[in-house]
Amino acid sequence: MFFILSKILGFFSMPSNLLMLLCLLGLVLLMRGRMRAGRVCLVTGILALAIAGWSPLGNTLITPLEERFPPWHAAAAPDGIIVLGGAISPKLSGERGAVQLNESAERLTVLAALARAYPNARIVFSGGASSLFPGKFVEADFVAPLWQSFGIARERIAIESRARNTVENAVFTEELVHPRAGQRWLLVTSAYHMPRAIGVFRRIGFAVEAYPVDWRTAPNSGRFSPFAQFAGGLARTDVAVREWFGLFAYWLTGRTSALLPAP
Repeated sequence: MFFILSKILGFFSMPSNLLMLLCLLGLVLLMRGRMRAGRVCLVTGILALAIAGWSPLGNTLITPLEERFPPWHAAAAPDGIIVLGGAISPKLSGERGAVQLNESAERLTVLAALARAYPNARIVFSGGASSLFPGKFVEADFVAPLWQSFGIARERIAIESRARNTVENAVFTEELVHPRAGQRWLLVTSAYHMPRAIGVFRRIGFAVEAYPVDWRTAPNSGRFSPFAQFAGGLARTDVAVREWFGLFAYWLTGRTSALLPAP
């Protein structure tokens, strides 16, 4: 039930969806003769969409998430590396017969270097059907062949294919690897998603070290950078707002160790 509710609320948490619905409501009201209310809804929706798409809003919201955990610096070799899903388009990959990576591709490609640097580390991928209406393919179907093409031996790779969200990533991965006290596990995911992921793993008692990748902003100037392309700015705002919404929802329901986990 939590999964279904989270997907429904997630749809409405994205500004692009919410503001477009507001614009459509304005049009409906105008067509029904409610001129004043219709104009208010329509103008508010259009102005808010313009701000979300062209202003630095998306970068301003996502930068605190991305900068929460610094890049990982090796002190000792890790015992294992956990990579969270979200970088593969499973439906398109299945229909095309080849792995199709999305904007979060670094979650997977970073393993080429990590596997070489730490040849004794266990490698785990966690990611199943994250869509409310999943198809016959899941991300996990395509990960092992991709990593094998990097030269990583198949016997090093453990696949967890049931997880539909970050909570299940943590729970099912812990069940799969049975981490022991004193072991060092890296957690690889997008920098903006790292606070929520770390909080969930901490909540179940699985100690992991943050290995953020897939930064969307520059460390110094990124926060205040506007967008030349409306679609890019709106997409960034959607990602940021949805992640903040997820952090709050997980904290409210006791699924994370803190509202905004820190190193």
